[in-house]
Amino acid sequence: MATQKLSSFFLIFLVLLQSLSSAESQAFVGVNYGQLADNLPPVTETVKLIQSTRIEKVRLYGADPAIIKALANTGIGIVIGAANGDIPALASDPNFAGQWVNSNVLAYYPASKIIVVTVGNEVVTSGDQNLIPQLLPAMQNVQNALNAASLGGRIKVSTVHAMSILSQSDPPSSGLFSPVFGDTLKALLQFHKENGSPLMINPYPFFAYQSDPRPETLAFCLFQPNAGRVDSGSGIKYMNMFDAQVDAVHSALNAWGFKEVQIVVAETGWPYKGDPNEVGPSVDNAKAYNGNLINHLRSMVGTPLMPGISVDTYIFALYDEDLKPGPGSERSFGLFKPDLSVTYDVGLSKNAQTPTAPVTPVSPAPATTPTTPTTPVTPATPKPTGAGWCMPKPGTPDAELQANLDYACSQAGIDCTPIQAGGACFEPNTVASHAAYAMNLLYQTAGRNPWNCDFSQTAALTSTNPSYDGCTYPGGSL
Repeated sequence: MATQKLSSFFLIFLVLLQSLSSAESQAFVGVNYGQLADNLPPVTETVKLIQSTRIEKVRLYGADPAIIKALANTGIGIVIGAANGDIPALASDPNFAGQWVNSNVLAYYPASKIIVVTVGNEVVTSGDQNLIPQLLPAMQNVQNALNAASLGGRIKVSTVHAMSILSQSDPPSSGLFSPVFGDTLKALLQFHKENGSPLMINPYPFFAYQSDPRPETLAFCLFQPNAGRVDSGSGIKYMNMFDAQVDAVHSALNAWGFKEVQIVVAETGWPYKGDPNEVGPSVDNAKAYNGNLINHLRSMVGTPLMPGISVDTYIFALYDEDLKPGPGSERSFGLFKPDLSVTYDVGLSKNAQTPTAPVTPVSPAPATTPTTPTTPVTPATPKPTGAGWCMPKPGTPDAELQANLDYACSQAGIDCTPIQAGGACFEPNTVASHAAYAMNLLYQTAGRNPWNCDFSQTAALTSTNPSYDGCTYPGGSL
């Protein structure tokens, strides 16, 4: 009996250890490695770069053998893709699918950790009436080829969708797939359900902001302090657009009876520059979105409808792709430059002690003349001066303080019970007093970095202890 108990304890210990190891690895942070460029660094240097970061997964749009080989024995998960042009042959000829799997998977696996094969990219919304009906048969043939190689349970088969497969996404609880794609999507979702493969989606709050370029929408899209948006269907208050978009997909799955299908974010990101007439691209905004997104994923808080789960998220993109068509922003999503230096720092380096969170940016307005600046001017980040507490600036309106209060208390690990009725810091019962406590608590919890005490330039660091009576404000000299 004692041996059995010891054995059980050991098993539990191993499970906990694996869980901690998994959380530490942050395997939910991935990156898209596109190659529509003529100035990319050598693949071997790129792999070294990725290994120097906390990026655990890489998504390729094709199955470049040089990249797959270079990633061998790194432990980095690899998503490879079959191009849209391969779909007709994959769908019509099981032997072609078998050869494709042999050439692009079996030739490298398991040294190269291939985890997903995506068949096509945004096919359902492409409008190609010849290609759309061939998508599922192509996926089935690839799945069968993997099954024949005894890899069906280890390597998943999926395809990637634009958010436009939803006919409704606001509020998130009303999320619905478009009836235009009804039969196709239902068959694809049944495939995902039967094979345990994920629904891969491309949510871009950047595009949501472009269609609604108000300051409050920008803050909502960049995970920054804002008043939040209440879902009229569920009563849940959403504090950022990413959660709202992902939960809309979750609601759509639930509405069709596929709530067990996992969601993977195949692409999301924010451009750091664009054409003069584009609203939203800037280094500050890109740094804010990607930096705060990574912090949000690391918090493991999840979304309101999927709490405690950080969905696998592939940030777009590793490098700029200078050969991509379209507006300037399409060629300006890169986290890194061709010389391997960072475009802006979002705390991905393994050497970073804490993620580098950005200051609150000001979105550039559309240019009306060639002389209109397209880069926002951002106030300097406050520097540490031995200050130990984060307090609201005098004269900050109650509406902004309330938004800061709501934002701080909505974050993971922030306990606002002391400012609730009966709490030690409830009195004085004012927005200013409650916001001060919550803002300081978030600053202390988030790492006590100067950028954690910004709150849209409504807060500043102080060396004066604001504690009073029985109310203690966490903090102290830095």
